Amino acid sequence: MEIALIADDKKKELMVEFCIAYCGVLSKHRLCATGKTAKYVSEATGLKLESLLAGSLGGMEQVSSRICYNEIDLVLFFRDTSPASLADVHAIDLLRVCDLYNIPVATNIATAEVLVMALDRGDLDWREYINPRSKSRR
Repeated sequence: MEIALIADDKKKELMVEFCIAYCGVLSKHRLCATGKTAKYVSEATGLKLESLLAGSLGGMEQVSSRICYNEIDLVLFFRDTSPASLADVHAIDLLRVCDLYNIPVATNIATAEVLVMALDRGDLDWREYINPRSKSRR
């Protein structure tokens, strides 16, 4: 599975802690993350991640584009919930694209845990048939 990790500045520490806790599950999949999130998660966990642009420099758009091409199977997007952040056009677009292409997305740790446990159980294996980059299609 292809998993995208995104964390707003106020949620980067939470994302790192989450990835440490679920390193065993995440290590079985291909990961990409926006800018600093990739750096922090990689340094803390040793996980191999593809580093995208910083979210503010186009990283969110890179993830959205990959979703449109069915190259992302799951998005973990820990968002800042302050009123100013909730109006972020790029975040709104990313969530819209996830809805449009039926990509499971978690915007908080509770939902992320549910999705990662489902991923570990194989409940999201249906994505393997849709994603052109999946191992089962090679």
